[in-house]
Amino acid sequence: MNRGGLAACVLVIAACQPQGTAPQSSEIEFLNLPGQVESGQPFSTAVRVDNMIYLSGVIGVHPTELRPVDGGIEAETRRAMEIIRERVEAFGSSMDRIVKCTAFLVDENDRAAMNEVYRSHFETPPARSGVTVAGIALGARMELECIAVVK
Repeated sequence: MNRGGLAACVLVIAACQPQGTAPQSSEIEFLNLPGQVESGQPFSTAVRVDNMIYLSGVIGVHPTELRPVDGGIEAETRRAMEIIRERVEAFGSSMDRIVKCTAFLVDENDRAAMNEVYRSHFETPPARSGVTVAGIALGARMELECIAVVK
């Protein structure tokens, strides 16, 4: 973009700001489920900014052990979606209020199977991005992170 285009862009943005109002500070709350802080993990379970909840990535871990569930990509995706449901509900939202997810897969060939399970958890699927990565924590095959609106 040339300098003239940049100046025009700045003018358009400035023109869209309400006159006479000061920018408002967002409320930020770091959210953790019981045991999260004690686990020593270097992240919050989620962060709430105003009426939005940003979940940390979720992998399909076994309920009582720190490892992915057995059963392949379908089982991992199903478990991850259960965890996501538990978390959004614990933090004041619901599955139908999820507006964006990002899916991380180790094997691109798992995408169709992951999509089948993922799709079954939404009446109307939210926006989503998906990327293939070299590896995921604990040797998981997939990870999901989501953004939801608080009720």
